[in-house]
Amino acid sequence: MTAPTPPGSVAVLLALVGRRVREEIDQALAPLELSLRHVSALGHLSRRPGLSYSELARRAGVTVQSMQATLRQLEQRGAVERRSEPGRGRVAELHVTPAGRRTLTVAEKAVGEVERVMLASLPRPERALLARTLVGMVGRLGEEAP
Repeated sequence: MTAPTPPGSVAVLLALVGRRVREEIDQALAPLELSLRHVSALGHLSRRPGLSYSELARRAGVTVQSMQATLRQLEQRGAVERRSEPGRGRVAELHVTPAGRRTLTVAEKAVGEVERVMLASLPRPERALLARTLVGMVGRLGEEAP
């Protein structure tokens, strides 16, 4: 019997898994007319209300222009609103609306279903270990875990 082939570079495997999971998530969100970028923006804003466009773009790892387009779409849906405080110049604070919270809840269920299918063969203790490991990796790469 031959020994199994080593899995290769963990970084490359993670990149492949990440690409595939993103495709699955975007496919699950498509009927809701949402993308992972929309859900990411809503998630960040629900945890940190009042973020600016630039801060939100930095956290999501996209350009400010790209985040502005994403937020414009969310504003049109009534999911996000801009608030400007007197004395702060043109800096707008972004907030999730009640409709946005409902949208996020529905989207999180769709994402949860992708995760359920993806992890179906993995025992619960290993799922917890995987989650802790990935959170640690994200932190070591200088990112904030969701």
